[in-house]
Amino acid sequence: MKNMFKLALRGLLRNRRRSMVTLLAIAFGFSAIALFAGYTHNVYDGLGRQSIHGEMLGHLTLYKKGMRQEGKLDPERYLLTAQEVADITRLVQEEPHVRLVAPRLGMSGLISNGRASTIFIAEGIEPEAVVKLREGSLTEAERKSGMFDNMKMRLDKDRPEVVSLSEGLAEMLHLKEGEVAQVLVNTLSGQANAADVTLGKSFNTGNAGSNDKFAFVSLALARNLLDAAGRAQRLTILLDDVNQTAAMRDRLQAKLKAAGFDVEILTWQELSDFYNQVHGMFDMIFGFIFSIVLTVVIMSVANSMGMTVVERTREIGTLRAIGLKRSGVIRLFTLESMLLTLFGCITGLLISLLVRWGVNAANISYIPPNSASPVPLLVDLDVGRTIFTFVLMGVVGTLAAYMPARRAAKKDIIDALGHV
Repeated sequence: MKNMFKLALRGLLRNRRRSMVTLLAIAFGFSAIALFAGYTHNVYDGLGRQSIHGEMLGHLTLYKKGMRQEGKLDPERYLLTAQEVADITRLVQEEPHVRLVAPRLGMSGLISNGRASTIFIAEGIEPEAVVKLREGSLTEAERKSGMFDNMKMRLDKDRPEVVSLSEGLAEMLHLKEGEVAQVLVNTLSGQANAADVTLGKSFNTGNAGSNDKFAFVSLALARNLLDAAGRAQRLTILLDDVNQTAAMRDRLQAKLKAAGFDVEILTWQELSDFYNQVHGMFDMIFGFIFSIVLTVVIMSVANSMGMTVVERTREIGTLRAIGLKRSGVIRLFTLESMLLTLFGCITGLLISLLVRWGVNAANISYIPPNSASPVPLLVDLDVGRTIFTFVLMGVVGTLAAYMPARRAAKKDIIDALGHV
């Protein structure tokens, strides 16, 4: 086997130019896949944290059964009562990994500055819960980029009338910090209810579609406006480890069912449509790029090894004449192909690491579609996809030499020796 490796290396060095061109084709193809995989990994990670902390979805959201379907037509029937909120919160907080259980109450209506009015959509949440949902969710690069400016949003626990409006909504109403506006909503029973509110902080939702209509208000104000004392539309559950999300969902579902609560628990992935759409789109693009690069690698290796086999037909005849079997000829050329592919993948890995370092150090930012703020262009190291690509390209590159080597091995020794 040692001699076989030596022969394979000599075979690669015999035509250095062809081997180098094929190696570079493999290397650049591998680096392109590794870099795109790293970029999508960073996008998925950022979108996940934006969903959990930026949109304040938490890791799990608990509803009364039927709230997401029939609750829009009859919200009062499907709201959690004050007693249910207290009992469920106690049961959930008994579990390990649970950091926070926050009651939430959504509402919509009209907001006015006294001269003009517009619609708004608001989330009622306790001010302390906002801080816990936001804290520790950004990387240093994201803090510098302003990617999540809405992290600056705060509510005042001592002043429930203080609200946070999205930047577009505050700009539309020409409201500045400390100025007063009026809101008008319908209570659960359908009656009109109004209140004066004071603008605290404005924030950027990060989404162009919601940046001119979204608001956060204190849970006390939302309950007062909706006439829903002590009640909640849902409970947001924050964990200390995102990897515990699925297991905790199943555990809580079984525990609450045994306690007699008819509820449904959804994960942040199930609630974040934008995350799922972006994830599906990038997975499709990755598969498309991967198939193209894999085809290029197969064609490059097959073409290189095919030409090599033709040029070395007399050498093959000589090896067969001194006792090398047909299977040995096939092993020799497939080994050459395997070494060529592995060297190409290793070179591609080094190229991708170098490019990744350069991109991450360049402080490049861009504004994605449907976004209201720039995000940093960063490339992670997606170990799983990189290893998968390395192994698959190695296997495919090795098998690409099988057919040319098999044809050469089938030639008679005399015909091979007389080949011109």
